[in-house]
Parts: sequence; structure tokens; C-alpha cells
Amino acid sequence: MREGPFFFAWCDEAQRVDAFGAALSALVKEPQYFIRAIMDRDTECNTTSVGEVVSMLRAHFGRTDAEAYFVASLSYEHFVHCILRCFTDRSERLRPMGPIHMHARQIEAFSPMHMDLALGRGPRSVQAEAVLAWHMALEDIDDVLLRLCAPDASGRVPTGGCTTARTWLAPVAMCATYNADARDIARDLALSWICLHDKDRVSRTAGLSLEALRARVEAAPPGACVTLRHVSAHSRSLFREAVLEALETPPSALLAALEAAAEAPDGAWRAAEPRAREIYERTLPFRGRGERGTETGDGSPLSQVEITLDHFEFLVDHARFYVRRLPSGGVVLATHPYRTLWPLWSDALFSLGITS
Repeated sequence: MREGPFFFAWCDEAQRVDAFGAALSALVKEPQYFIRAIMDRDTECNTTSVGEVVSMLRAHFGRTDAEAYFVASLSYEHFVHCILRCFTDRSERLRPMGPIHMHARQIEAFSPMHMDLALGRGPRSVQAEAVLAWHMALEDIDDVLLRLCAPDASGRVPTGGCTTARTWLAPVAMCATYNADARDIARDLALSWICLHDKDRVSRTAGLSLEALRARVEAAPPGACVTLRHVSAHSRSLFREAVLEALETPPSALLAALEAAAEAPDGAWRAAEPRAREIYERTLPFRGRGERGTETGDGSPLSQVEITLDHFEFLVDHARFYVRRLPSGGVVLATHPYRTLWPLWSDALFSLGITS
């Protein structure tokens, strides 16, 4: 059983219990499910009350870390077994894992290896099925990332992200990132440079100011670069000077370039969308009801479609990107868990005349 995807959030230690409690409250919407919270061998509780869990954390957090096992309620009556952890600064210095870290017990809860679809009488299309897999995964990843990082208007969490790896990777190597202030979007690029060039863990640097991040990038030798995978058969280098130029670019221009890159036409993806939309409209009445084999309105049964290597390769190379400006002033960048955000950043930098 493979766990994941893994969600990360950063906030000051003084606000970590509040952030943990707010996220847990936003994720647990069905009070009949018990929450098992553990701090050490002698400090734990089993309860349906988020308040009771938070009270225990307030009494003991600091001398020890905390974790909670619970059932998250997602879209379409979709329930997912999850683990939410909260680490002290001392733990982070010894072994950076958070500081707030959540993951599903099974990655298939977010990226299932099969889908029940009403295919109708049309032809099978791996590409159209991959488009639908993208929609399903992205809906839940976006939902959970915001419940973890921005469950309220407090702004405690300035940044976070999601990846299929257990470690908080360079943001450009993740499948989703969150920034509480869209004007700080260049943080993702600076954190990526520091992670890849300096080999510094993101959970240790995510809380630095943009000025401090810029100073870290400037400290690298002129002409220094790191290499990132672009698509399945290609890679591209990211140079120190490109990161510094991006940090000097007006945030509005950088964000507009990311939005334009996300909307740039991908012929293979666009060609698959009409058939995907047709299948989705046939399947929609049955979502969340587990009615595989039931007849649809035109006599077409729901069929179980397995995710194959062909689906995987199409998503790796063609999965769309998603740039969402939030009413709070924040921004989410996301794509399917099989892909990374680097192609989005690479295309955005190129459009601005920044040689990555």
C-alpha cells in the first residue's frame, strides 16, 4: 500500500497549534468518525471533538510533536483516511519533515488506479480518460491544500505545497504550491534554487523573507545552475541569474506569465477534451454512488477503466496546469501528481525573456 500524496505547510512555531487545529477542523466534517491524536506513549486521546485534540496539543506541544489519525471528507461523499502531523522547531532541526505535514493512507484516494466511467458507445480514448483523471485528482488536491494552508482568514501559513514524495521538495518539482500572498509567487523559484543548489531543506527555508531568499541566491557563484527535468525526454537548466531576474520582475507580470503559460494550447490535450467532456457528462449522475454496471440513460453501463502506462505517460507530458488567484489574495499553482510545476515555470520565464 503506497501512502500519499503528501501535503506540507509552514508557519511559526508559536502559531503551529492553532494552524494544526484549524486545518483539522476544516478537514474533518463528519463528527461520527473518531480522531486518534498522539503526542507520546502516555499522551493520546480518541475523540470526535477537534477541540479536545487542540486542548491536548496546547498542554503538551513544545516538549513533543503531535499527530492525528482521522477521516477527511472530500467531494462527492469521498472519505479519505489521513494522518496530520505537527513538528516542533527542535524536531525540524534534527529531521525536517514539516513543520505541518499531512498525507492520505493510500495515494489511490487522490490518484486512483481505476475510474468508473460511462463510456457510452464512443471509442476508447486513453487521452480523454487521462484528462478525466487530471480533473479528479486536481479537484481533491486543490481542496485539501487549501483546507490545510488556508482554512480561515488568519494568514498563519504563508506557503505550502503537495507532492507524491515524502519530503517537501523544491516547489518547482512539486505538483502543487500555495502562497498566501500572490505578490510572493517568486518565493517558489527562490526556494527551489536554495533546495537544489544549496541542498537546504525547504521546510527550513520556507519562512524566510523574499529579501533573505534573494541574498541566499546572490551568494551562489555567478553562472551557477541546476538542471531540472522538463518533460519525459528533456531537461532544462535554471541559472542563478534567471532566479535573480525573476525576483526583480514585478509580481503582477510574473503571475500573468504563469497564467498565460497555463492556458497555452497543448494540441494533444485540447484534442482529447471534447471526448473527455462527453464521458464526464454521462458519468456525472453516478459520481460518488459506486454504481458500476448500472445502465445510464442511453443504455450504456459504467465501465471500470484501469490507469495504464499510456495514461501515465500522457499525464507526465501533457497534463494541464492550473493557476488560481484566491479571493484572499493568495494563489495556487497545480497539476496532476504525475507531473511537476517546472514546465509551467520554464514557459513563463521564457515568455518574459528570462533565460532559465
